[in-house]
Amino acid sequence: MTDKSRTPEADLAFMRSIVEGGGRPPMTLAVCYLAGGLLYGLQCLFHVGQVLGLIRWPDLANLAFVVGISVAFLAVLTWAILKDRKICPANRGPLATRVTSAAFSATGMANAAVVIVFAVGAIRDRDFAVWLYYAAIVFALQSAAWYVAWVLKKKGWMLAVSLGGWVTAVALGLLVRQPVAYLGVCTVALFLLFALPGWALFRDARAGARAA
Repeated sequence: MTDKSRTPEADLAFMRSIVEGGGRPPMTLAVCYLAGGLLYGLQCLFHVGQVLGLIRWPDLANLAFVVGISVAFLAVLTWAILKDRKICPANRGPLATRVTSAAFSATGMANAAVVIVFAVGAIRDRDFAVWLYYAAIVFALQSAAWYVAWVLKKKGWMLAVSLGGWVTAVALGLLVRQPVAYLGVCTVALFLLFALPGWALFRDARAGARAA
């Protein structure tokens, strides 16, 4: 027997809800951006202080600070991964959410390859500026990932982050021989294009977790 109460518009709305949905972003992704932006933004501020002569720590203390930043990031990231597995072990959700997560995961894989390429190039050529191009590529890749997110989610702030990442990538590429300006751009971009979007994602992730 056919349900006469259903209409083509209702069917279309139902199918759209399956594809787009209102799924929360993964906690891991949110924490990656929030913690990464805050911690590495702090590290960039630290280096700005060094370049300006405001911070003059012993070499061992400088190394401990830099290593501590990465250790703290990995610790927070581990917590987020465990939290995600507990809340959503099957990693299921609306198609748009899963595609967005896949785009950012693919970007992360590309970033790992870029790290190796630029690190080896900098060591081989004995030119630290070669390594600094790495950050420009990271922001360019992030810009592409956020554009995919905007196409799927149609949230204006995602497009703003994408455009900001593109501008940052170009700026960093042009400033590798100007350390103060380079660090300044990188610091602002980490807070605005990583930490701030991370907070938005983290807020959505927590709201989704409470509703689940």
